[in-house]
Amino acid sequence: MHELLVLFDVDEVYVESNRDALLAVWGSAPDGPDVPGDTATAHTRRALRGAGFSDEEIDAGLDRWCALFPDRYVELLRDADTSHWQMPDGAAATLRRVAHRALLTGNPEAVARARLRRLGLADLFPKGEGAFGCEREDRVALFELARERAGGWPAERTVAVGDTPLDVSSAHEAGARCVALTTGAYDRDRLRDADVVIGALQELPSALASLV
Repeated sequence: MHELLVLFDVDEVYVESNRDALLAVWGSAPDGPDVPGDTATAHTRRALRGAGFSDEEIDAGLDRWCALFPDRYVELLRDADTSHWQMPDGAAATLRRVAHRALLTGNPEAVARARLRRLGLADLFPKGEGAFGCEREDRVALFELARERAGGWPAERTVAVGDTPLDVSSAHEAGARCVALTTGAYDRDRLRDADVVIGALQELPSALASLV
């Protein structure tokens, strides 16, 4: 497994904090079409375009939104009941078996790391590695950034771990492979284009071994 760079996605729903940041920056908080697995900035652009905002107006506010939104999320999270957030038994031990691991997520970094802290997994993903949604709007471009931060890791030895069809297709478009988990909203058939499909995180080490 030491021969693979494994990139993990961290999904989160953040309706209230996103709405507050949208209102603060653009004075409007439209709902847009949902594309599970896409970057937060891409979601924001689709929603604002649908509400009539031009790309110039969106671009002018994205940096400010990327600053306000995570701050508001972390603020709301302090008092939020997250008892329903659960990781499978042995998740930390499974992740530790992956020698080269990093985050690759469409969420801003502060949002992803706040969730990991609540789950007790923060120490498994050091800062300065991986790639995050406010760093690149195009999910495919996140792979190149994550590989650069891993010392120029080859695309063909990079594996994404995700649970949406976009996780799969973006990995392949970036020249990487993908292990798909059926623990989210998509079943094995919807994720069939992945290199390996598994039903539980505990199956990850054997899945990765099959790709070496």
